[in-house]
Amino acid sequence: MIAEIILIAEDNDVLRAALHEMLSMAGYTVCSAANGVEALREMKTLTPHLIISDITMPEMDGYDFFKAVREQSEWLSIPFIFLSARGTKQDILNGKDLGAEDYLVKPVHRDELLTAVRSKLDRSNQLRIVRLREAYEASLTVLANAIEVRDSYTRGHVERVRDYALMLARQLGWTGQALDDLRYGAILHDIGKIHIRESILHKSEPLSTAEWEEIKTHPAIGAEMIRGVPYLAGAVPIVYYHHEHWDGSGYPEQLTGKDVPIAARIVVVADAFDAMTTKRAYQTSRTLEQALNEIVQESGKKYDPTIVTALQEAWNMGVVAEIAA
Repeated sequence: MIAEIILIAEDNDVLRAALHEMLSMAGYTVCSAANGVEALREMKTLTPHLIISDITMPEMDGYDFFKAVREQSEWLSIPFIFLSARGTKQDILNGKDLGAEDYLVKPVHRDELLTAVRSKLDRSNQLRIVRLREAYEASLTVLANAIEVRDSYTRGHVERVRDYALMLARQLGWTGQALDDLRYGAILHDIGKIHIRESILHKSEPLSTAEWEEIKTHPAIGAEMIRGVPYLAGAVPIVYYHHEHWDGSGYPEQLTGKDVPIAARIVVVADAFDAMTTKRAYQTSRTLEQALNEIVQESGKKYDPTIVTALQEAWNMGVVAEIAA
């Protein structure tokens, strides 16, 4: 594992050397500068994971150094800690008002320094993971929407199915990783349609037996497409089983009841509700209330009664209408 890089900007040679030694002994890679100008020069060749800076320095003080760092978009997320002998309450407020993550007062104890550094790095790593996951989800949604366009759905189908599915899961008390798996499964539920001919997807007349058999291949194709992606492992059964029905009338395995994974049963309801309220080549759209009533009528047949109840509860709370708006 590559050691995290910490940049020290401190004009006192003795203190700078002491900080360098403390952080190096803790396992960090440390680089240092005597003022803001030198620190910015260092940052032209490397990007630190965290910056510790004095305030009173020659040529460029800590405040101006901080502002220069934050002016660069690629450095916006670097945690910044002020370390200064100026320890009045107003000094600390001034530093934090600028947006610095912490403010330490000299002389700083080794344990205090290392605790502040570790906590800020951990928080930065957590935020980085969140941003990566958000970017990952956005990329998957773009891909899924590209497939949606091929199928002539109304714009926003992917996002609505995702939101309906998460709504139902939360109504059932789901939290944590299960929600993440459901999120990706709902986004990617129809990814296998990328291999279905557009002439079939756009057809307004009833499908022939051969065409219907081709449509029915898309869950297996989609599941196979994402099977090798570790991050999407929990989404695979959702993609594969999202056309199974509670009574066994679905496909591809004709599973019944609780043999169908519950996340897939949730997406079945979410997908059906949005499909009913969306105008497509082969059907006119229903109102939200008509779609709800139709799903309720099919409770215990196509749909898991527990999930239909969750849909009714969400309807009564007004959540369904908020998503559909």
